Amino acid sequence: MSRSAWSQVPRAQVERFASLALAESAELAQTILCEIRQDFPQLRLVEDGSGEPMALVGIRRAIEGFVQHLASGAADPRVPPEVFQEFGRGEGLGGRSLDSLQAVYRLGVRLAWRRFAEIGQRVDIAAPAMYELAESGFEYLDGLVEQSVRGYAEAAALQASERIRLQRQLIDRLLSHPPGDPVHTLGERAARIGWDLPATIAVGVLIRPAWEAVAPAVGQGILLDMECEQPRVVIPEPDTAGRAELVRRATTGWSGAIGPSVPLAAAATSLRWAETAVRLIEDGLLPRGEVQHCAERTEELVLLPSQELIDAAAPRCLAPLEEVGPTQARRLAATLLAWIETSGGAPEVASRLGVHPQTARYRLRQIRELWGDALDVPDRRFEMLLVLRAQRLRGELPTGPD
Repeated sequence: MSRSAWSQVPRAQVERFASLALAESAELAQTILCEIRQDFPQLRLVEDGSGEPMALVGIRRAIEGFVQHLASGAADPRVPPEVFQEFGRGEGLGGRSLDSLQAVYRLGVRLAWRRFAEIGQRVDIAAPAMYELAESGFEYLDGLVEQSVRGYAEAAALQASERIRLQRQLIDRLLSHPPGDPVHTLGERAARIGWDLPATIAVGVLIRPAWEAVAPAVGQGILLDMECEQPRVVIPEPDTAGRAELVRRATTGWSGAIGPSVPLAAAATSLRWAETAVRLIEDGLLPRGEVQHCAERTEELVLLPSQELIDAAAPRCLAPLEEVGPTQARRLAATLLAWIETSGGAPEVASRLGVHPQTARYRLRQIRELWGDALDVPDRRFEMLLVLRAQRLRGELPTGPD
């Protein structure tokens, strides 16, 4: 800022102005604080160790710093950082915005300017110089706001970090098996982050599209732990209308799985199924690029993790296929599965397989010759169904004409 008019004020007048302003600084600070309390009754004032409001200390120090700057002729006024950073931290930790604090500062500067204008008249300082003084005062205000914004940002970061820590602790407790805390203790932990304990819950496990991927914007009601290698998500009341769609949009581009909806105390069960589904995704047995819902993948989750048992049962269930070649065995196995699933005759099987009814009829005769009366035993058919569906899920059976 140009200081041409102020620099032309005789040194004696400047010193006289500064002397009067400093002498009145304590009284002016008290006046400003009273006005602030009247206009902003909701503002919480913190006291220092001596019981004096820190706001009063800050206002007085700000006035004195500004006046001393004027008297010294320094290029820029030095803003007392500690107190005003603390004001910003207080607003941040109190959950308030900076708007009210900035309004308080503007009120303080306006009142201070009135007093300085009166002192300027007493000392007979020219109007152009006083106008420059006003401009300098608002520049000084910008510096105070900057310090408060810094303190506010520090408080916001601290709060966010603390909330993440408490949220992760709550997730760990929810997912421990059996639950690490009784319900009332879980409720106390949840209250610390403003989270209401739900009656039902679903737990998801996510696969990062990249390590630096931005966390999904799942909203406040859904808990998210991004500290794990595979982030965990806890969805309260997952069957609420619109909740599944919200999660789907938030996790666009991510892979993973969401376990079934379970009572709160069974959260670990939902996690176990989600982890099972994620392993299938990693093994290429479930598709990537989307978050799967375990309740919609029942067949895969029941049959694919049981591969060893299925493979052990296959030779006994499908022993008759050893009498034909590999290609014919695959065709007959697919036909047998279609017949069990449709409980129909050749037309239904043909439609299922996409082949001519005569082809289906020929294969069904072969199957009857190979298995005989075993096809009429419900338990044997059910066992064949499990084995053949598992093979189809693994891509070992044709799903179209063959």
